Amino acid sequence: QLQLVESGGGLVQPGGSLRLSCAASGFPLDDYAIGWFRQAPGKEREGLSCINWRARTVYADSVKGRFTISRDSAKNTVYLQINSLVPDDTATYYCAVPRPGLLDQRICPPLLSATFDSWGQGTQVTVSS
Repeated sequence: QLQLVESGGGLVQPGGSLRLSCAASGFPLDDYAIGWFRQAPGKEREGLSCINWRARTVYADSVKGRFTISRDSAKNTVYLQINSLVPDDTATYYCAVPRPGLLDQRICPPLLSATFDSWGQGTQVTVSS
């Protein structure tokens, strides 16, 4: 069973940066595209970015220029670098793999919750002064 574990969240002041990690357990991340999402209280889960097996990236328009997704094959980990944090970035951040049977799981599907699966437990990011 695919297991993903997010980490790296925390409390950060506006303007700061964070690097979130998504580590895989029991399978090579290089065989999958990985998506990052976030969910703020009372809001729907929002797709942020995806990286495919060839390290090609996709970003939601709302985060282009501030968020950078990358992968480290040796560490079996995908990262999400977030710069210039603002209070609206406060949310729980999740990573996930493309839902099986939809498309090739190495390729990024549309950044919708319904197209991803095997969610991690999330890591909380709070942006506040």
